Amino acid sequence: MRGTVVQSTGNFYDVLMADDSIIVCRLKGKFRLENKKQTNPIAVGDFVMIEKDEQNNYSIYEILPRNNYIVRSDIHKKEYKHVIASNVDQAVVIASLRQPRTAFGFIDRVLLTSEVYGIPAKVIFNKHDLYKEKDDALLQELIFSYNDAGYESFSTSVLNKENLEQLHAVFENKTTLIIGLSGVGKSSLVNSIFPHLNLKIGAISAYSEKGLHTTTFAHMYRINEHSFIIDTPGIKEFGLVDIDAYEVGHYFPEIRKEMHNCKFNDCVHINEAGCAIKQLLEEGKFSPTRYTSYITFFEEIKAAKKW
Repeated sequence: MRGTVVQSTGNFYDVLMADDSIIVCRLKGKFRLENKKQTNPIAVGDFVMIEKDEQNNYSIYEILPRNNYIVRSDIHKKEYKHVIASNVDQAVVIASLRQPRTAFGFIDRVLLTSEVYGIPAKVIFNKHDLYKEKDDALLQELIFSYNDAGYESFSTSVLNKENLEQLHAVFENKTTLIIGLSGVGKSSLVNSIFPHLNLKIGAISAYSEKGLHTTTFAHMYRINEHSFIIDTPGIKEFGLVDIDAYEVGHYFPEIRKEMHNCKFNDCVHINEAGCAIKQLLEEGKFSPTRYTSYITFFEEIKAAKKW
């Protein structure tokens, strides 16, 4: 029997079947050591084959080929990969400029990783009702830069019902991976447009303005017959894997579009003469926050001796 993994909780996997039933399965031991650099052999979104034994216990005996997947480095073992989800149509980053403030580097890490694995991405700035005047100016700059780079971006507010219909359309007929820090309002946003899901909503710590974790494991929810959402735990770190330093620019669409104008073919857009990216930056035609992220990622990967 074929099904889709909708939740992984340690040694058990919830598998959604064609009749909408959920079957709890274990994983046969032969899969556990196939990839020694991967922390989880099965991810939410995986298509699997299951079987029942004589004691009426179910197990996964085959993992079907993935259309795609997205990973991050393991928090404790940086050289290991953790597969966040597989077989997704898009990734949506939920961010906020207040309570809690999302670092631009976090957003860009998710976007870079999505580019590496060929997954389209969007950026949503939530909690717009909390923003001050200075935040709005920055918001417009960020939305412009992400849209210009090819990532659909807009603001939302559950309280003011801002752009909720536009957000609803984003999820239609897609399997969407939602990524964001704890407390940015992922669950509140989803509940506002799909109330039947009734996702658990967390609180904000008054001391740190950080979200309190409400999701322990990634979970896939069926919106309708052709639409699914994969909600992830509030991810604090998003380590980069499977990329060399010299490749970073190729995964920034706005750099990729202009890099052919650089004087040197091996330009890494830092100190080289005749660099088209540096020229655009000086002319105010390239996002300074995106460029800062590029430099940060380049130096981080280079320091890790991946280049």
